[in-house]
Amino acid sequence: MTTLRAAVLPVTPFQQNCTILFDDETKRGVVIDPGGELDAIEEAIAKIGVSIDAIVLTHGHIDHAAGADELRERLGVEIVGPHKADAMLLGNLEQQGAAYGIEGARNVVPDRWLEEGEAVDIAGHEFDVFHCPGHSPGSVVFFNAPARFAVVGDVLFRGSIGRTDLPGGDQETLLASIRDKVFPMGDDVAFLCGHGPGGTIGEERRTNPFVGEQAG
Repeated sequence: MTTLRAAVLPVTPFQQNCTILFDDETKRGVVIDPGGELDAIEEAIAKIGVSIDAIVLTHGHIDHAAGADELRERLGVEIVGPHKADAMLLGNLEQQGAAYGIEGARNVVPDRWLEEGEAVDIAGHEFDVFHCPGHSPGSVVFFNAPARFAVVGDVLFRGSIGRTDLPGGDQETLLASIRDKVFPMGDDVAFLCGHGPGGTIGEERRTNPFVGEQAG
């Protein structure tokens, strides 16, 4: 049985799921998509009693990345991801923050960009990296095969998909990313997403109105 555990904190006015993903035995972990409310994130880290190794970004939208640079400074860790195709989004976070009323947003340059086929270590567990554009040009999905578990950001939701009307979005590209890269992971794979409750790939493959068997 896997020792991976997740604590999910909805942050920012967009109620984005910032996730603390950690190993329950070693108490090592990462913070995924710290969009804001950093004090609450740090309080959760302390309550769990976990040591944070890195900040991981699934993509460059403000609700996922606005707090990453400051949290990197607070925790003294690296920022990993997303794909470099989101560099323009990450370089525009301060301007987006002013437009959306999100205080404290900082532009971000990750310490490490991610590419298709790479792997990242999360608390001693290896996650494969899939570049899944469509919601944003540089969106990435993380998959741990032994645990049958994925972190999909805003690529796929329970009963929905990521919006594609933002700069760099494209619906056909997103649908192809889901069909060609996410669904083949396996019906038994559970996922956490960027907003709302998680689900299983099998349920979305069968019933998702945008990309499932009933779509179209």
